[in-house]
Amino acid sequence: MDTKAFYKLTYGLYIVSSSFEGKQSGCVVNTLSQVTSKPPKFSVTISKNNFTSKIIEKSGFFAAVALNQKADMDLIGEFGFKSSDTTDKFAKFNTVIDKKGIKYVTDCAAGRYSCKVIDRVDLGTHIMFIGEVLEAEILNNDEVMTYRYYHSVIKGTTPKNAPSYKEETANKGYRCKICGYVLEAEEISDDYICPICGQGKDKFESL
Repeated sequence: MDTKAFYKLTYGLYIVSSSFEGKQSGCVVNTLSQVTSKPPKFSVTISKNNFTSKIIEKSGFFAAVALNQKADMDLIGEFGFKSSDTTDKFAKFNTVIDKKGIKYVTDCAAGRYSCKVIDRVDLGTHIMFIGEVLEAEILNNDEVMTYRYYHSVIKGTTPKNAPSYKEETANKGYRCKICGYVLEAEEISDDYICPICGQGKDKFESL
């Protein structure tokens, strides 16, 4: 099976967030999809190991924003390669709170949605949440970011918890243990910083 065929599938890039007992959580996903129109329902699939999925389970609600092409690795890296359990991911960015008390990022967001979970599907490693849309709003008319754009233009990598994660391979170099970025080089300098997740040399392993 040629897994590179999966790259031909079309995805967007989104930040999904939730809140429970004052704790705000958010993560980057490429799995948000509209599944019905009347009433409008979305599905989103998130790893069971992801802190945000645990918050959604407890709260029964989630918000989401569709990122536009102006989103950079500062924003994507914060929400894609750190944990809301230990980091306030929202602190560096402009946010708004929806009617259910959930923060969503307005920086580089083309549209936003708020959903009530009405069903869930256990997929083994991941959970698919089915949500009825309660709120929806266009935030700007900039071009939305596709997963292909993220990989080909921004040169981003995929978090290990993502359903579409595929381990990067190289003949030699160093791999970031946090985000999977591969530095193809003979040596890594002491002051090297990962361009994806901002980690230092100590988080890299030799291939």
